[in-house]
Amino acid sequence: MTEKHNFNETIAFKPEREDQKDIREILTTVYSSLEEKGYKPSSQIVGYLLSGDPTYITAHNGARKLIRAVDRDEILEELLNNYIND
Repeated sequence: MTEKHNFNETIAFKPEREDQKDIREILTTVYSSLEEKGYKPSSQIVGYLLSGDPTYITAHNGARKLIRAVDRDEILEELLNNYIND
């Protein structure tokens, strides 16, 4: 049976979190690793978040593996929450 949606209502988006990760710590590590390699960290992280392409993130210090351990939606949610709450 097909579920009917009322397109005049807003559906709450609540991604499920399998593991609690310290997103701030991960982003800080990734940011530092990108800086160490001479990249502009904010541009590289935005490129990754928009495209999902992990090659925007350096493998230096395990940064690429680290950032891929967190869902991009969780990262965006964390960034938005911190921006709004500051």
